[in-house]
Amino acid sequence: MEYIAGAAGALVLVLVLTSILRTLVVPRGLYSALVFRLWWSLRRLLRLTAVRGGYDAMDRAQTWLAPLMLIGMLASWLVGALFGFGLLLYSLSPLSWTTAFREAGSSLFTLGFASGARLKLSVLDFVAAATGPVLIALQIAYLPTLYAAYNRRELEVTLLQARAGEPAWGPEILARQWLVDTETALPALYRAWERLAADMGESHSTYPVLLTFRSPRPHRSWLVGLVAVMDAAALQLALAPRLAPPEARLVLRAGFTALRDIARALRIPFDADPSPDATIRLTFAEFDAAVAMLESAGFQVERPTKEAWPHFQGWRVNYEAIAYELCRRCDAVPGLWTGPRDFPGGPIPPERPEDRRPEDRRPGEVRPELPPAAG
Repeated sequence: MEYIAGAAGALVLVLVLTSILRTLVVPRGLYSALVFRLWWSLRRLLRLTAVRGGYDAMDRAQTWLAPLMLIGMLASWLVGALFGFGLLLYSLSPLSWTTAFREAGSSLFTLGFASGARLKLSVLDFVAAATGPVLIALQIAYLPTLYAAYNRRELEVTLLQARAGEPAWGPEILARQWLVDTETALPALYRAWERLAADMGESHSTYPVLLTFRSPRPHRSWLVGLVAVMDAAALQLALAPRLAPPEARLVLRAGFTALRDIARALRIPFDADPSPDATIRLTFAEFDAAVAMLESAGFQVERPTKEAWPHFQGWRVNYEAIAYELCRRCDAVPGLWTGPRDFPGGPIPPERPEDRRPEDRRPGEVRPELPPAAG
């Protein structure tokens, strides 16, 4: 029995140490089974609190996922270390089960109130006493890195709101620029999101817990925003290739590269070299309706819709499947062209503000009411 307990204790400590190194120390997107099982369990439990609600209820419930993940990881590692050291102490001494775990807890949390008073247990006691503070210190040092990446991400997501609405949608980005004559600002937008995509690809694959951090506003999402910017770039390249800036190609490349890096960290299967003619889930009817909306906003197309569709399809096939799966797993706001979710309710279109520009009139003249802008 002592040999089995000792082997089990050593195995538990190895698993805990490996999970800590993979999650907090090694600067690479390594898979930690403990962290992702915890993510899966907490997400399922929180979904039960909003099982009959739509997106708003789900968003309120999933807001607690990130803090629970951070607390749960620390608690899981500490409990695992306690269990492992307790089994080792029991296997190497005549201590009873309760006394062995009591001494392991006393050493692990550096309380010092229990001791076996045996020299051969001192090494284990010292190792356990060092493990607790080091683990807590690593977790504390982990938080500034997470929140720094979160702040960088949410700054650009907030800036996108004025260009794309809430939730963000690719055709809406283009339509708004042509409606207010700011289409020359699109290259700067693409450059900003190219850099942000590279940042998110590195940070969110290295620290996947960032995927559980939601935006401060319910209808904002970094995933939906990234898909919207990529769709806008793909639409511009497909419909007006001569007028599209070179930054459109760069942001598309950076965007689907970031999504693939995150997919590898989460072990989501994907085709690394899809055929441009591969089928996508977005339909031609949806694409045709979006192009009609763009033309009504003043966007000048160079290709007919049917000729532009294969080009748009060839771009979107590189990122659609991964984006849909990540949006589903993260319970992102169901924006247009972002796929289905695990909760009831259809996609939410962005709201466009009314055109409230003053008209030219004489002093004292009553201005007539303007009709509302198209939704």
